[in-house]
Amino acid sequence: MSSQLFNPSSNSVARLSILGGLLLVVLGFGMLLVRNWSPYTINGNFAGIAVEQPIRFSHELHSDQLNISCMYCHQTAEVSAYGGIPDVHTCMSCHANIAIYSELLADVRDSYATGEPIQWLKVHDLAEHVYFNHSVHVQKGFACETCHGPVNEMPQVWQASNMYMGWCLDCHMAPEQYIRPIEDRYNFDYEEPEDQLSFGQELIEEYNVQIEGLMNCSTCHR
Repeated sequence: MSSQLFNPSSNSVARLSILGGLLLVVLGFGMLLVRNWSPYTINGNFAGIAVEQPIRFSHELHSDQLNISCMYCHQTAEVSAYGGIPDVHTCMSCHANIAIYSELLADVRDSYATGEPIQWLKVHDLAEHVYFNHSVHVQKGFACETCHGPVNEMPQVWQASNMYMGWCLDCHMAPEQYIRPIEDRYNFDYEEPEDQLSFGQELIEEYNVQIEGLMNCSTCHR
């Protein structure tokens, strides 16, 4: 009679190994889901964490304290897909006469003199397969802060939302919750009316928002 190759306890070890392997697989998938849905791992930027720019620029100072309109610097947001980053000539339209000797603006003055552009870093950097048109949203009554957050309170800009597909769809499925009167697109002190849903529906009809196409894949993926 041949001797037994495996000890009876080996069956328990095998079962535990299989169970442990399954748990590791589930744990691995769980960690991937947590990573992908975390607001702190978005497109290489960290939601809620300010992006360090080559020149320190405070939206809090310019937008809130000095009350400079978004459109003064981001002039293309109403007319093109790209929101636009102001060139140095826009900066110097003020700083040729204001804070002209500030050390913080030395690189701005050098850029203006040499023509070498400042290499600003993108904060809201969508995936390459996503198409977003600023002008369509801005012209239909959707405010800057709806997507970009309260930039008037940001000494340095950070990504305010996770910018996942579900976040976009929240608005596309119910735009009446977010739409504003055209004149309040840049108003950071705007307060929603108590009847926002019915008021928003009226604005959707007034501004001719084509809600039928908002859920089409080709609207955002081209």
